[in-house]
Amino acid sequence: MGNLLLEALNVRVVGTGDKILVLAHGFGTDQSAWQRIWPYFQQNYRVILYDLVCAGSVNPDYFDFRRYTSLDAYVDDLVNILDALGVDRCSFVGHSVSAMIGILASIRRPQLFSKLILIGASPRFLNDKDYHGGFEHGEIEKLFSAMEANYEAWVNGFAPLAVGADVPDAIREFSRTLFNMRPDITLFVSRTVFNSDLRGVLGLVKVPCCIIQTTKDHSVPASVAEYLRSHLGGRTTVETLRTEGHLPHLSAPHVLAHVLWRALSR
Repeated sequence: MGNLLLEALNVRVVGTGDKILVLAHGFGTDQSAWQRIWPYFQQNYRVILYDLVCAGSVNPDYFDFRRYTSLDAYVDDLVNILDALGVDRCSFVGHSVSAMIGILASIRRPQLFSKLILIGASPRFLNDKDYHGGFEHGEIEKLFSAMEANYEAWVNGFAPLAVGADVPDAIREFSRTLFNMRPDITLFVSRTVFNSDLRGVLGLVKVPCCIIQTTKDHSVPASVAEYLRSHLGGRTTVETLRTEGHLPHLSAPHVLAHVLWRALSR
């Protein structure tokens, strides 16, 4: 099971350090999103990279529509990867949906994680009474309809919005990995992510957390970072990156890398 999973999800371990650092990508990307980040850490860490099962770089036959109906199945994959590699303690960096996967994994196996660093994290994307997630239900349904109607047009509109910053290379890279995904898998995962609500479990997290938020993120309002800070059960800090967009590892890798160093050294 372990070796099959490592192969299926393209698990790589790079670097020569003594400590373990996991870099987990978010929706619409794959592990290549970290290509300008992991070299900063390779001398001090062994860096674990892997692809979510929904990524376009993974054989779509591995995506089980019956199994991946909630984030729990993605948590299973993460924990099983760490067990297969014999990891007993690591620092975890998760972007977007992988930030929430890391949160759930830390509740299930707190001893595995010394620190969680959460980039563009959101426990719930939909607005609710006394909670501003950033999206109304109707907006989400329009997004799903647009994906179904014309996937190419949706990617061409969504990628610049998500990247936020005027960085053409980052927009091209995000578009590339979105186009690599099979459209029906993209839609299915989008529904899973946008309909998730993890607010009720945040207090169960006891691992120290650092939330990294850009100055303007189309997908995650700044108020969500403050919500996380006040509701996560462990010691939690918030770092604001002086850049815009939901994908700072693509649009501003040097800026993000320096903040990651600072967060890891605390």
